[in-house]
This record gives sequence, structure tokens and C-alpha cells, in this order.
Amino acid sequence: MKNMKKPLSVGMCALAGILSVLLLTLLDQYTKFLASLSLSGKPSIVLIPGVLELKYLENTGMAFGLLSGKKVFFLVMCILFFLLGIYLFFRIPKERYYLPLLLILFLMQSGAVGNFIDRAWRGYVIDFIYFSLIDFPIFNLADIYVVSGSILLILFVCLIYQEDDFSFLNPRNKG
Repeated sequence: MKNMKKPLSVGMCALAGILSVLLLTLLDQYTKFLASLSLSGKPSIVLIPGVLELKYLENTGMAFGLLSGKKVFFLVMCILFFLLGIYLFFRIPKERYYLPLLLILFLMQSGAVGNFIDRAWRGYVIDFIYFSLIDFPIFNLADIYVVSGSILLILFVCLIYQEDDFSFLNPRNKG
């Protein structure tokens, strides 16, 4: 446990975060670019018959088409989410014990940035991964980042961290 409280360099954490978000966002944008070139206006590409397809969709809403056309709402929410992430980065203690939280934060921020870029630049998000087996809404890598990060966050909060481990969230605690 003593080793888990070993301090990490704030500068190195920030650099790792910036590089992680940049790399994951570039990967997301590259796959969307490829999807646009290869799939737009064309039939879907079946990868596993009856299970998985690549299928182009310009999504102005979120999953299941909810809040379709609410571009300003989504842009504001992405900005607020990103600002919350920056706030949390500075609040989370830079110790090995909290490294999983930092990595989850970077993963989720990458997803928010990737879809923000689409909404701000194109006015819609490019989705292209479709699980036809369960007729799941079409999604993209940025969505995978956010959902995976959310699942990991829930698992770590429920199984690893204790309530006391989140005292850094108390504004009175300068942590």
C-alpha cells in the first residue's frame, strides 16, 4: 500500500494525459474519415454475417436518435464535460493509487473531444460500427471510449476504491 501512495509528477501526468487524449482523438477522427470515404452513400460492409457490419450514419443526436438536431445542447454539454475533466485532473491526487482514475478520465475525455470535433465541424457525428445481431445503435470509437471509461469507472468505484478515497472531491479539501 505504501508504494501505491508514491507521488507521480504532475507535469508527467499532464503530458501523458494530453498525449493520450490527442492520440485517441486522432485515431477516432481517422476512423471516421475512413468511414466517410469508404461507406458514405454505399451499402454496409458485412464483417461477420448477422453480427457485425460497418454502416455509415450521420448522427445529429445520440443513441437511438434521441435529441436529434440539438447541436448547441451537445456542444455545450461536451464543453462542460471537458471542463469537469480538467477540474478533476487537478483535484485527483497524483499518486499511483489514483492512476486508474486518471487513465479513465483521459479515455472519457478523448471520446468527448472526438465527438465534439464532429459536431462543431460537421454538425453531426459520423457513426459506422453496427452490431446487427442485437440491432444496437450505430456507434464510433469516441462512443467506445466514453462507454468503456464509464464502465471502468463504475467497476473501480464499486470494487476498488473506498468512500474515503474520494475526499479530494470535497472543495474544502485543498488535497
